[in-house]
Amino acid sequence: MPIRIACLGLVVLLMTTSLHAATCGDTSAGFEDWKPVMAREAKAAGVGKSGQAALMGTSYSKATIGADRNQKSFKYTLDKFMSVRGADTIVAQGKSRRAKNAAFYTALEQAYSVPAGVIIAIHGMETAFGGFMGDTNVVSAITTLAYDCRRSEFFKGHLIGALKLVDQGSITTASIGAKHGELGHTQFLPGNAMTYGVDGNGDGRVDLNNFNDAMYSTANFLRQKGWKPGQGYQEGEPNFAVIKQWNAATVYQQAIAIMGARIDR
Repeated sequence: MPIRIACLGLVVLLMTTSLHAATCGDTSAGFEDWKPVMAREAKAAGVGKSGQAALMGTSYSKATIGADRNQKSFKYTLDKFMSVRGADTIVAQGKSRRAKNAAFYTALEQAYSVPAGVIIAIHGMETAFGGFMGDTNVVSAITTLAYDCRRSEFFKGHLIGALKLVDQGSITTASIGAKHGELGHTQFLPGNAMTYGVDGNGDGRVDLNNFNDAMYSTANFLRQKGWKPGQGYQEGEPNFAVIKQWNAATVYQQAIAIMGARIDR
């Protein structure tokens, strides 16, 4: 009898847990039912009322799912990737931007010991130096990815980050970013924005659409991820492993290292 009671208790516990855990989906069919369950998880993770309301107001983003399933450029060879992404233009404009704003980039290097060329290369690669920072609702995009089964657990952390950014007023339910919910000049995922964001212009808030905040935040991310001052960052050198933390695609990592070195010459 005690064994049977214990078994029944375990069944009830498992059923209760499953009822309270947000279940992912591969289509939009279960999205609306998933949101209130996820909102309870968010509340338990410290998300306030504004963040919870932002989650409940989201829409399933078909554009985000389409982009997530169609990342062809990362499958290119290095030469083709650099050609398609305009590496020569990024380097030329990057050199010009560094020369015109030398004092800023020198101060940035002194603060974080990350070569300016790497930061500039990332800026150029991600948004063409702020020319295009996205066209998708950030909160809906990141919520859709947290719901989607492909990488649900990875994006749940960034969803919590996005909702906390709403709570603190850094973003709103109307904020626009890239298809995967990335923010600002260098396309920070929301969880990384929460952790590594820096108020670079001293106005009391972190706004990654602001140039100074974005550059300081990017340098801070790389330094906190283990950048070793004075060490190389080409493939096989110590700091290449840190560039890997920015983007998981090998061809992207190689391109940033190459362009960064060319900009710093």
